[in-house]
Amino acid sequence: MSETVSQNAVDQARQAAEIARQAAENAEAAARAAEAQLLAPPDGVVDGLAAAAHTASGGMIDPFVFRLSIFVLAIFVGYYVVWSVTPALHTPLMSVTNAISSVIVVGALLAVGIDLSASDGAVWARIFGFLALVMASVNIFGGFLVTSRMLSMYKKKQK
Repeated sequence: MSETVSQNAVDQARQAAEIARQAAENAEAAARAAEAQLLAPPDGVVDGLAAAAHTASGGMIDPFVFRLSIFVLAIFVGYYVVWSVTPALHTPLMSVTNAISSVIVVGALLAVGIDLSASDGAVWARIFGFLALVMASVNIFGGFLVTSRMLSMYKKKQK
């Protein structure tokens, strides 16, 4: 009889230990999630506006649609700004574009160098950062080649 009671006590102690172990694992997972949330970059202005539009529409407008509409509007504005520049100013415009691309390179290098264990989106940040780095580099070197060729057209030819 006493052996059965002691066996029941051991079983209950094992169950309590298992529950305590699971609680400790859950607490550790919650602590990791909270730490990742703290290390995540703060939301920007566009994210705040997207969240405000989502809230104001009662959840009808997804924040992704708001961000996509800003991107599409930026494409149209850029298209009309570039095509309204006189041809004489295309070379300085290209130089400014190269300067802007250098800023993109700095941001892309920061995105590529992000710690992969920081958050779930770190892999995507690296991928898009690498793509941005490649495209900005092509833009910069292509811009310098085109500018160099245009400037060589104005040089006097040696006879």
